Amino acid sequence: MGNTFYFQWEIELMSWLQQTVGAGGAKIAEFFTMFGEEVILIVMIGFFYWGVNKQVGVRVGLTVAMGCVWNPMIKNIFCRRRPYFDSESIKCLKPVEADADIYDITAQGYSFPSGHSSQSMAAYGTLAMLFKKRWLYIVAGLIIFAVGCSRVFLGVHYPTDVLCGWLLGLFCIVAVSLILRVVKKKPLVYLILVLTAVPGLFYCKTNDYFSAMGLLFAIVLANLFEERFVNFKPTKNPVRVVLRLAGGLAVYVVLNTLVKLPFSEEFLESQSAAQFAFRTIRYTVIMFIDFAIYPMIFDKFGKDKQEVA
Repeated sequence: MGNTFYFQWEIELMSWLQQTVGAGGAKIAEFFTMFGEEVILIVMIGFFYWGVNKQVGVRVGLTVAMGCVWNPMIKNIFCRRRPYFDSESIKCLKPVEADADIYDITAQGYSFPSGHSSQSMAAYGTLAMLFKKRWLYIVAGLIIFAVGCSRVFLGVHYPTDVLCGWLLGLFCIVAVSLILRVVKKKPLVYLILVLTAVPGLFYCKTNDYFSAMGLLFAIVLANLFEERFVNFKPTKNPVRVVLRLAGGLAVYVVLNTLVKLPFSEEFLESQSAAQFAFRTIRYTVIMFIDFAIYPMIFDKFGKDKQEVA
């Protein structure tokens, strides 16, 4: 299942890296790859959205969501198998789904382009663009580079996956910025972005697309709802920032656990249309509650005297 295509130098480079750097390098790569994963990105978005700067959180979240949607839309067109599927010299040092067979392509997903690379570019690149600080450009660039290199070293992506992942992330930054600048009405902006994601419903067969659609729907609906009915204020108080972030993460974990309880493990692991629909609805509901309903309690614990710009 899937397609195999690569340049010979990619196989030689990956084999050389794994043989040369060894177990110590694998630990370093596992550390840096976390900066492109869901948990770290949610923490970063939540830090800004629930804490110090709501608009930055929305902007980063929207750009990352578009990358998360467009990435599997491309993956499900090219259907490129991961490097270790076809090359015995390359080892899978950190599978996408640790509990699944590393050769189960429905669980581990396709290879081209790299999702970690596109998401890290979208997230940290957007932050650097918004704050326009030289040091942040440097730090963001180093993190993006490290995340991409880690995916190659861990054996789960070809170098060309990473390069195209970076390009996709950059495209997300430019596209979202351009649409926001040209289209003045926010609901229309959101409609345009959602419509670009809809075609994937007709051909995508992997969980990542449907999770991303749920995230996109949640961000769009939550932002419109929050602005109209909640309108919570950012905070300068570091204790409140930490408490808000911890609470938001707790809400996500608890709801994600509770919502799945009525369903069997077999259903949740299936690739059926019903499971895909449930996954989209699950992410939409959970993240909507986290982004729109959960902030309603913020004013119950006091207000800062001045809103953070």
